[in-house]
Amino acid sequence: MTKAQEFAISVRSEDPQKKEKPEDGEKDKAEGSSKLLKDGKSKEEGKEGEELSEEDQQLKGELEMLVERLKESDTELYRPALETLRTLIRTSTSSMTSVPKPLKFLRPHYPDLQALYETWPISEDKSLFGDILSVLAMTYSDTQPRGTLKYRLLSASLRPADSPLADPGTWGHEYVRHLAAELGDEYTIREQEGQEDKADTPKLPGTIEDLRSLAKQCAIFFLGHNAEPDAVDLLEELEIIKDIVPLVDENTYGRVCQYMIRMVNLLPPPDDVSFLQTAHTIYVQHQKFPEALALAIRLGNPELVREDFNAPGNPLMKRQLAFLLARAQIPLEWLHPPSEDTDGDADIEFQEEIPEDLLECLSNSRLSTHFREFGKELGVLEAKSLEDVYKSHLENTRPGATSNVDSARGNLAGTFVNAFVNAGFGNDKLMVEADEGNSWIYKNKDHGMMSAAASLGLSLLWDTDVGLSHVDKYTYSAEEHIKAGALFATGILNSGVRTEADAALALLGEFTENKSVPLKTSALMGLGLAYAGSHREDLLPFLLPHVADDSVSMEIASLAALALGFIFVGSENGEVTGTILQTLMEKADREDKSLDEKWARFMVLGLGLLYLGMSRTHTERYLEIDVLRIGLQDASDATIETLKVIEHPISKTAQIIVEACAFAGTGNVLKVQAMLHHCDEHIVSGKEKKKDEESKSEKKDEKEKEQPKEKRDDTFQSFAVLAVALIAMGEDIGAEMSLRQFNHLMHYGEPNIRKCVPLAIGLVSTSNPQLPILDTLSKYSHDNDLAVALNAIFAMGLVGAGTNNARLAQMLRQLAGYYYKEPDCLFMVRIAQGLVHMGKGTIGLNPFFCDRSIMSRPAVAGLLATITAFTEAKGFVLDKYHWMLYFLVTAMFPRFLITLDEELNSFPVTVRVGQAVDVVGQAGKPRTISGFQTHQTPVRVGTTERSELATEEYIPFAHVLEGFVILQKNPGWEKEDKMDV
Repeated sequence: MTKAQEFAISVRSEDPQKKEKPEDGEKDKAEGSSKLLKDGKSKEEGKEGEELSEEDQQLKGELEMLVERLKESDTELYRPALETLRTLIRTSTSSMTSVPKPLKFLRPHYPDLQALYETWPISEDKSLFGDILSVLAMTYSDTQPRGTLKYRLLSASLRPADSPLADPGTWGHEYVRHLAAELGDEYTIREQEGQEDKADTPKLPGTIEDLRSLAKQCAIFFLGHNAEPDAVDLLEELEIIKDIVPLVDENTYGRVCQYMIRMVNLLPPPDDVSFLQTAHTIYVQHQKFPEALALAIRLGNPELVREDFNAPGNPLMKRQLAFLLARAQIPLEWLHPPSEDTDGDADIEFQEEIPEDLLECLSNSRLSTHFREFGKELGVLEAKSLEDVYKSHLENTRPGATSNVDSARGNLAGTFVNAFVNAGFGNDKLMVEADEGNSWIYKNKDHGMMSAAASLGLSLLWDTDVGLSHVDKYTYSAEEHIKAGALFATGILNSGVRTEADAALALLGEFTENKSVPLKTSALMGLGLAYAGSHREDLLPFLLPHVADDSVSMEIASLAALALGFIFVGSENGEVTGTILQTLMEKADREDKSLDEKWARFMVLGLGLLYLGMSRTHTERYLEIDVLRIGLQDASDATIETLKVIEHPISKTAQIIVEACAFAGTGNVLKVQAMLHHCDEHIVSGKEKKKDEESKSEKKDEKEKEQPKEKRDDTFQSFAVLAVALIAMGEDIGAEMSLRQFNHLMHYGEPNIRKCVPLAIGLVSTSNPQLPILDTLSKYSHDNDLAVALNAIFAMGLVGAGTNNARLAQMLRQLAGYYYKEPDCLFMVRIAQGLVHMGKGTIGLNPFFCDRSIMSRPAVAGLLATITAFTEAKGFVLDKYHWMLYFLVTAMFPRFLITLDEELNSFPVTVRVGQAVDVVGQAGKPRTISGFQTHQTPVRVGTTERSELATEEYIPFAHVLEGFVILQKNPGWEKEDKMDV
């Protein structure tokens, strides 16, 4: 045993001898190493020495010898030593995960080299030394921040003007990335400190301009090495994003613009506008006109739209651009060359200037024909009956239970369902194809007749020729409501389509002065829908006098204001704004009771619509505004300030609506937070106390009667909830975050807030039925508060509009069974069923198009007006104003892709349609769609879907395959084919 123990001890005693070898090696290295090194460091290196190979030993020795050279007095040795150091650092290749060897070995010498640098006189050698130190500083970035940048700037300042410093890219990618990060930090520090910065200036030389020119050098390197997002981020941090325009070439511009456009929703103003403008400039520079025009429409800038529309020489490209403008419902006036005299003659000349074929594309006049062909291809041309939609045999009602729905209410629901389901096809059995005396109109009572007659307009949507002749016979009816409905139908079927005849104005203009209220309201709203988004000044005399007229009821004044809001949506028209504000102020001064009416909300909505989506327009104004005021627009800012003067609760509602409209679809986080703040006020304290003190309920009632203002004042909260949805809806992340906020509001909000939450959810996710949203709404549709349930059912219709979603249809059938004794809710379930099967699954309501990047303002206006009617459903839609559901018509548009040949005739090609995938900033050319199916055009494209051509046989003129796309034969295709043979 003892021998064994001795043996064990003897092995241990040999252990240190193995360590001696590296120590010997250490001595060799120490000979050439710096005498200034501390003992601690040499021990550390001893450990490293264990792993050093012969090559590394040699490199290390060489580097240390070069460092020694720099410390000697002979200045002639400096240059070659520095050159050698530079070459060694640049040529060292190592794996991506480890630090390059020269940097690793030189790190211990960095403090000495720093001290040495300070002692050298100014010379080119010192500049080169600074450049090398700048690279070494990367290894000390944790303890000495921005060292890389400091030495880079020092080194640059020592060079003569004629021989600038070498490009930072010569040191490699990691160095440039490091430099870019430090540039951003330094710029931020200088911006923040402002005056205090002077104390720190000696540390980092160079002006802001020097930082920016260095940033541009880095950006050029990034752009050349497939790191476009890095280049954009760096220039954005230094606030010189416009300078990227000359830096991009035909290989990089596409990726740069894609990345910039995707960032827009995440940027605070005014950066979002400058990004859109810069991307627009790049696209124009590379002659990508459809992309440029799409951005000009987003910016809402008439001059840019006109320039882009007139830029291409190719007539086919111009037609494609005309289709894009028609889809966005851009006013034709924007394409007018700016003329000195604004009389009507210029207008006529302009009409002649635009060729007939372009005018046809711009006015959507063939939309109806193409839509019906599309329906035929999809096999949905045949009209659907109400039972096809309701499928009441599948409803689980109890046998023998009789529902107490009066037949007029059921027939009224049938009117809307029939209109929405057969919209645009013009062949429904109840109205268009019914015999003279058998028309569905006569199965309705009084105001129901108006909606029934108006449903004719929806059935014949966009078909201006046949439609007017069908509607015409009802305009001579003795029954006032039928006549009113026929007028409204005239407005509806002209919605989104422009005709030379201007039939809507000719037929409806005279009725705006009619004594009969139904005829007057129909004419006003008919004009509003027919000319939505057209910005036509010649309509002002028909509508504006009604807003200012004190003798008319609030109903007429408000609907006239709303019609003006539709027509001049997003125009900031001063005359309309002034009139509405003046009217509100006068009524408030007189303490007019009409402002307390339910109609007042439509007047302020009309005012808000004038500013819809204007936050990205007029950038120049933006930049002058104090940042602390979160960059409110100049025009809407002035309006909001004016509204603050009005001493009436409606003023707060109006402020919220105007502000929300201005930022609609921008995803502006600060605005969303401001709107949520409005929701957290508990206004009606009376209600909460009620629960605790029921015994004093009589006194409470008296108090509430004394304080009607307090009770009424909470309307603004309803609109604050909708405002959150309106601002967040354009952008996926914001929309998802808003859903969570709605959940909180539903838990903790007052009843007036709770009833608007489902509407807000419907607005955020229109025509986009995602399962979580459907489940949430399904839960709300069984709420104890019937107002919430009612709005949730309508929201289910909005979310599933035009999708034929089977799960949603099943949910609605269950609700029909659940609410068979609740006439209001059952009516709403029917409407929702009609919306889900809108256009037999071919027409959607989503206001975003062109790959969900452009917001259609008239579409948002229509959705907002309808949803506003539901903020007081009992007073509007469930009362005798159910025709307000037809406001949705401005948002209705077919969800198709129709490919056209050069003669604009439908032309079938093979396309792939699948879920859109976000590939911005990804390397290579990843697939932009997933789970695709191959179809022949025309084909239906869902809200979140994207399509692409299956082969390269044809070249599309549009950048997004959606709506009408003109194709041209690819000249290189046939040659390839022959080669294959």
